[in-house]
Amino acid sequence: MSWMFKLQGPLNTIQRATLGIIGLLITLLIWHLVTMGEDPILKAGIMSSPAKTFAAYSELISENKLVKNLCMSIGFNLGGYVKALLISLPVGFLIGLYPLFKGLFQDQVIAFRFVPLTAVTGIFIAAFGIQTAIKVNFLAFGIMIYLIPVIVQRIIEVQDVYLKTVYTLGATDWQTIKTVYIPSVLSKLSDDIRVLTAISWTYIIVAEQIGDQGGLGALIYRVGQRMGRPDKTIAILLIFILIGFLQDRFFVYLDKKFFPHKFQNKNKYAKVDENNLWDNISSYAMTVFTWAFVAIYVCLAANESFNFLGGIKPLSYLFEDTVWVIHFIALVTISYLIYCVIKSNGQRLNVPSKTASDD
Repeated sequence: MSWMFKLQGPLNTIQRATLGIIGLLITLLIWHLVTMGEDPILKAGIMSSPAKTFAAYSELISENKLVKNLCMSIGFNLGGYVKALLISLPVGFLIGLYPLFKGLFQDQVIAFRFVPLTAVTGIFIAAFGIQTAIKVNFLAFGIMIYLIPVIVQRIIEVQDVYLKTVYTLGATDWQTIKTVYIPSVLSKLSDDIRVLTAISWTYIIVAEQIGDQGGLGALIYRVGQRMGRPDKTIAILLIFILIGFLQDRFFVYLDKKFFPHKFQNKNKYAKVDENNLWDNISSYAMTVFTWAFVAIYVCLAANESFNFLGGIKPLSYLFEDTVWVIHFIALVTISYLIYCVIKSNGQRLNVPSKTASDD
């Protein structure tokens, strides 16, 4: 039992899962205790009981189009993230690598972090209206003002030993960027993007209340706060937490897949860390999910053009004007899977077969 109170002590998979379940049950028990009885510690108008909160999901689905609003929020969030990344990466590298752009814009970019985003919604309304464009661009801006300075800082943190090595080998500027700066920055930036995921879901509440086009943020205001239904409000907030948790786990999976060196044992005399059972299960589940996503997407995307589902177009209905980001992510995923298949087949063909002369 001493391992429970060891400073910075490690947890294996079973210990982490067991303690996580116990902690969740303790939280639910406290929630139940403070909302139980005729005169609870937290009144019904402030906090609903767990039973009433979970029961609210059936009403949210049947009467308030929970699935559609969920998909719209995911579309807004992903659209903002994709736009922010496509703009922040080149801008961040320009400012971080070249003294001209660093001198011109670095201080301005740092200063933008202190802008209260809720105060600039009027500017975005004037520029983009009150529909999908403002929500996506507002979220993109909210992510960019934090992401660009982080990219610049990650470039500054690139270790000088790697730069001296490639210069010794006679690398050009582009070869240095491609082989040193990009891998080093992206491997660290993956952790920063995980943190910014929570920020993007915070800002989406503000964005979706503009124009009331739909989404979980608008749904909280419309059926939770305005109608005085704390059970629905808390039920929707739990969905935010679940989405954020799943996104975080997804980023961890991508981090391990594309930057496995970050998870190796730091002790050069020790054995390199191997994937545990949970890692293997997660990897298998993610592979199944990816291929299932591609299969479902292909069917639904084909239906958008040929309309063989009886006049129903689920992608356009659920995501509306943000359906483009679903197409973008799906095409990137399909391209990567094709690349992996081609690479795997190429490696298999290059493996020399064993002949009799080898014996």
